[in-house]
Amino acid sequence: MKILVVDDSATIRAGLRIQLTRMQHEVLEAENGERALEMWGAQRPDLVLIDVMMPVMDGYEAARQMRAAGQDEWAPIIFLSSMEADQDLERAIEAGGDDYLVKPVSAVVLSAKIRAMHRLETMRRRLLEVSRELAASNRQLEMLSRQDGLTGLANRRYFDACLATEIRRASRSGEPLSLILIDIDYFKLYNDAYGHQGGDDCLKRVAGCMQAVCQRAADLPARYGGEEFVLILPNTTPEGARIVANSLSAAIAALEITHASSKVNRFLTLSQGIATLPPGTELGPEVLIEHADQALYRAKERGRNRAEMHGETTAQGPMGLAANVQADAAMGLSAQAPASSSASSSTSSSTNPSANSSMNSSASSPANLSEGLPGAAPAGTPPGTGAGGTMQAGVGTVTGKAGT
Repeated sequence: MKILVVDDSATIRAGLRIQLTRMQHEVLEAENGERALEMWGAQRPDLVLIDVMMPVMDGYEAARQMRAAGQDEWAPIIFLSSMEADQDLERAIEAGGDDYLVKPVSAVVLSAKIRAMHRLETMRRRLLEVSRELAASNRQLEMLSRQDGLTGLANRRYFDACLATEIRRASRSGEPLSLILIDIDYFKLYNDAYGHQGGDDCLKRVAGCMQAVCQRAADLPARYGGEEFVLILPNTTPEGARIVANSLSAAIAALEITHASSKVNRFLTLSQGIATLPPGTELGPEVLIEHADQALYRAKERGRNRAEMHGETTAQGPMGLAANVQADAAMGLSAQAPASSSASSSTSSSTNPSANSSMNSSASSPANLSEGLPGAAPAGTPPGTGAGGTMQAGVGTVTGKAGT
């Protein structure tokens, strides 16, 4: 052990040094309490033998300051004093001492006390190790209780708690809160065609794309249940939420996950429902979820492979009517739209400063998301034609490669 001997008498220090060296201990020496504190911080002794009456700083004050350092820096302190009164022992213990020996101390008694203190110190350190291991295990269990076992995203339980918290925060701060409910198109058919292992791999890849588009620490991707996922987007306007939805659809399209049983595309696609809690609005979590679910249902009704916003009764609006017509044309549907809708929607999106300034930072360049995607159609290609799908900035629907 490394033992610090504190005494103002050089003779006593020398005698103790001889005894402790014979016991095969390393000895440090200090002539007063102030010097002892310096060595305590610099050398970290395993045990302290300290006198009571010393100049500059007595043993009581030195012991109190050593104990003030905290449990992680604890070491046994044994007082050595010529004072035999009971009050002296009591005062030493109150100052932070662990034992009190009266001088002169025999080598046998000193050796026994040191062994006893060493045993206590060993047990204390082991207890600290066990406590740290237990704390680490508890943190791991807490993390697992919040995490979906398959995808690694937040699970439904943690999502419910976070959504309630974010709604309260948005209400206090006066900021918008957006929610995107996501469903993999025809996932049951995908499972039937590629097996449950293939379905699990598909869910993991979708989860990876969700994590990739959520670049802000506050954004929360979660697995809602089965093939449904959800995104919580704090301080995000409807326009910003649309861009995140478009980014996610573009990321999924870039993976080109073959889905031969899909009725909308030969690659895997998503349907998304977006709902936003406007600033100053108080809604329960279940209401916001219901709004997103209604938007998701409408996206499925209109042919899937698209994102719809709650509150829009037609395909017109900030997401753009032309986008839905483009998706319908790619699927061979007969939806029609006025020729001016695309231009008017595009102009509205590009000239709305509030929309542009509040877009989610995790998808700040939506216009470039389709560049470099496999099979992307060249600029100027009419909607629904060409080998690959396109995505427009501020457009709520992403069309993949057209199936046959």
